[in-house]
Amino acid sequence: MRRARKSINQINVVPYIDVMLVLLVIFMVTAPLVTPGEIELPSVGSRLVAPAQPLEVTLRSDRSIWLRDQQAGGPSVQLSRDDLIARIRDKQARLPDQPVVIAADKASRYEDVLAILDLLQRSGARKVGLLARPPGP
Repeated sequence: MRRARKSINQINVVPYIDVMLVLLVIFMVTAPLVTPGEIELPSVGSRLVAPAQPLEVTLRSDRSIWLRDQQAGGPSVQLSRDDLIARIRDKQARLPDQPVVIAADKASRYEDVLAILDLLQRSGARKVGLLARPPGP
């Protein structure tokens, strides 16, 4: 009595594992032998200019807006929104690379901060960003 041949519906993965292990050994042996590429940076003939100190727009919890020019080192001045835009345009006309940072009180509403950010960007202020305190120990 002959048995009917049954088809094998499984794949033998042992040869594939052997090939993968051989390739792994080859890569592990050759990886330390490959020297990393070296980058030669070009030298500059003149000194690099230090970045300008930013204009700091402070939004307090009572929704008042203050401006401090760190470049001039003056005190903070309370301004209206229109005066703020006029002063920032005037400053950036003289120093186009001077950034503007927004420092908001922790109790300020997020919507108010975004309104100031949008106002500055729509008025043509360049390099506008948010100021945050780094975490302390």
